[in-house]
Amino acid sequence: MDEMVLLRHGETEWSRSGRHTGLTDVPLTAHGEEQARALAPLIKERPFDLVRVSPAQRASRTAELAGLSGFEVDPDLWEWDYGGYEGITTPEIRQTRPGWYLWRDGVIRGDAAHPGESAEEVGARVDRVIAKARRVPGRVALVAHGHLLRVLTARWLDLPPQDGRYFKLDTGTYSRLAFEHGEPVIAAWNAPLNRP
Repeated sequence: MDEMVLLRHGETEWSRSGRHTGLTDVPLTAHGEEQARALAPLIKERPFDLVRVSPAQRASRTAELAGLSGFEVDPDLWEWDYGGYEGITTPEIRQTRPGWYLWRDGVIRGDAAHPGESAEEVGARVDRVIAKARRVPGRVALVAHGHLLRVLTARWLDLPPQDGRYFKLDTGTYSRLAFEHGEPVIAAWNAPLNRP
């Protein structure tokens, strides 16, 4: 593999309001669709040899609007399962767990549809994604979610999954993971920046 391009899906109502959106399948807002379209010029520089997308409609719609076609849906690209914190904001969680921080404290068990995951479980999923991508000659694109792509980046750099906390990632953004002298690096991150 030459490089892996990461697209975080465009804005949703839940991402705009800060609600933890794991397995709940919410659509893009009109602004989220604009963000996705704005990614098109960034991904047209060369064709991709493999495009994988989360099963969530917010990811597949972002891929379509950005001009990616012929993509494969990969269940390993679902967002972190937030368990009992699904749909809840950090300030709301902190009302019962003062100082709570996802990367340090994790999530609580939820219902059958949202059992919850640890950072290590998300790390195991993204390790599978990375292994598949590395077998592809050429360029790979992944369209997925903020926390998942942050964990994936940590694992790309051979860091623990929890170190994804260092890689802030906004909605509707483009990032590139690549190699320098055979070692994994971040070639671009969270671009385009400062877009309305």
